Amino acid sequence: MNAEPRLVAHLTHWLGGWPATTGLDIIGNPARIRPGWDGKTHPVIGIASPEQGVLSVPPEHARTVAEQYAEDKDVAVLGPQVPALVGFPERAWFTAVYRWTTRPAPLPDAGVWVPADEPEVPDWLRPFGGDVLVAWDPVSGAYLAGVGVKRHDAHGHELAVVTAPEARGRGLARKLVAQASRRVLDEGAIPTYMHSPENLASAAVAEAAGFSDMGWVAFGLTEAH
Repeated sequence: MNAEPRLVAHLTHWLGGWPATTGLDIIGNPARIRPGWDGKTHPVIGIASPEQGVLSVPPEHARTVAEQYAEDKDVAVLGPQVPALVGFPERAWFTAVYRWTTRPAPLPDAGVWVPADEPEVPDWLRPFGGDVLVAWDPVSGAYLAGVGVKRHDAHGHELAVVTAPEARGRGLARKLVAQASRRVLDEGAIPTYMHSPENLASAAVAEAAGFSDMGWVAFGLTEAH
């Protein structure tokens, strides 16, 4: 297990404990029933390195989930059962590649930080709050690409990036993610990045920005619709 202190502090706070004491610790964490970065509750979230993992669930469901895991001994088998076990049968189970970095790629800055509630900021960036990183067209002023920051806690900030279709292929996403990562590190937190295993474009952005795939995964419940 990598002992990067900012990552350990983040996962300890976000999940309720880290490192794990077994292959997969099921932890009842009150944070799962409190509003998260976007004001919504995120009732189940887990992170696993190649050696160990933690699955964070609402405290009242921890025993039930742990008992089921004791039977299955396999997250891939347990996962699809978790939504119903914690009272959200309408949601699905997701698995994502989980990345983090302390050494972003030395790419040039490509955007500017602006408040998320500025009128010209696109709708998808507004829920992040605080400052968001945006690349504008130098001639028309149109939105090209942007990064929002999910400020999970003081120790870990997750980055999300979206590029306008007409601006793809210019390397903007990787530059913005690297730029945002440098700011997160300057603020004393660890930048993290998650994407679907099938999303090869997002994986390429992450690699180019300095987020290597070290075999870590994230899992939990999909968002409510």
